[in-house]
Amino acid sequence: MFGNYYIYDSIAPIADLIKGSLGYDDEFIGAMYSVYSVAAVVILLIGGVIIDKYGTKKSILVFGAICTVAAALTASSSDKYVMLAGRVLLGIGSEPLIVAITTSIAKWFKGKELSFAFGLNLTIARLGSVAADNSPSWGSSFYGDWQSPLYLAVIISFACLIGGVVYYFLENFAEKNYELGEAGETDKLDLKGLFKYNKTFWFVVALCVTFYSAVFPFRSFAIKFFMEAHGETREFAGFLNSILPLSAMIATPLFGLLVDKVGKRALFMFVGSVLLLPVFLMMTYTDITLYVPIAMMGIAFSLIPAVMWPYVAYIVDEKKLGTAYALMTLIQQVGLAGFNWMIGYANDYSSASAANPGGYALGMWIFSSLGFFGVLFSFLLHKADKEKVKS
Repeated sequence: MFGNYYIYDSIAPIADLIKGSLGYDDEFIGAMYSVYSVAAVVILLIGGVIIDKYGTKKSILVFGAICTVAAALTASSSDKYVMLAGRVLLGIGSEPLIVAITTSIAKWFKGKELSFAFGLNLTIARLGSVAADNSPSWGSSFYGDWQSPLYLAVIISFACLIGGVVYYFLENFAEKNYELGEAGETDKLDLKGLFKYNKTFWFVVALCVTFYSAVFPFRSFAIKFFMEAHGETREFAGFLNSILPLSAMIATPLFGLLVDKVGKRALFMFVGSVLLLPVFLMMTYTDITLYVPIAMMGIAFSLIPAVMWPYVAYIVDEKKLGTAYALMTLIQQVGLAGFNWMIGYANDYSSASAANPGGYALGMWIFSSLGFFGVLFSFLLHKADKEKVKS
């Protein structure tokens, strides 16, 4: 998981180098994230079936190896189609790898330390994002050109392959020596059940799409934005971008505990949405220290997911839960594919650059619009939740 997340986030620290050295535009940078999401949408339809058929140890090994090959392919050439092919391959390997690892955790820890195991898994994954964002600092010797940081990502991607090999032998040993737990069903998309969910679920899905479509595409361009619009160094810009996954590692479990104690899940999601709404315009039109909007975004990034994903389990029948999560993830990836490309196109349309930092304003208005819809959907969710309590 560490290697997986590192590979995905390895593009953001070199976005300006790819543009400056290779002559590609921001639309291409966005496309590198978009094609990943398109591939993820396709593989989400069949990934669960593959894992069920071949088992977790083979699936983790194969999909981990695909991630390593994807990192190598992306770094191997300056040809845009080769680089995009590498990101497509990463989408094919990365998403089912996450599902396979989730399934294996459920299999071995169900009825024991399951929540802790899932939390530890997410923490290690987020560490990969933090490491990638901060690689200009700890791996500064690799940042003399656009390609060397991608070679660094290839080295780290071997964590996916080696982890898969180690897990294969660990599970072989465990199957012979320990009693095997029963895993929950792998998340699969049941097309027949798509329209059987109530409006509360669809409000959650809408909030999921608007929230992640604002946060992750922003992260795709954030380092470049901080450098060109705010004059920050690559190292400090990377650190600012890493605050989001770093805060999520620490605060998400704490917010989860708080909400478990207090309840009022829809209200907490509304508060998180309101926090996110002004941050993009604050970074565009004010001179306030970047720590303030980034801190607000970090709180929202920790709070909303901590409430949103478990909330689905309260509003969806257990028999439909796997389909519900698969559907949420699929629609989320569709949103990411569209908005990563859209922000890149908007930056190019407005000629966003160090010479024209005002060109970033259009993209930031798009993010703010998503923030507005996030507030709207969370308000409707809160209203529906109150009506449900009264009834």
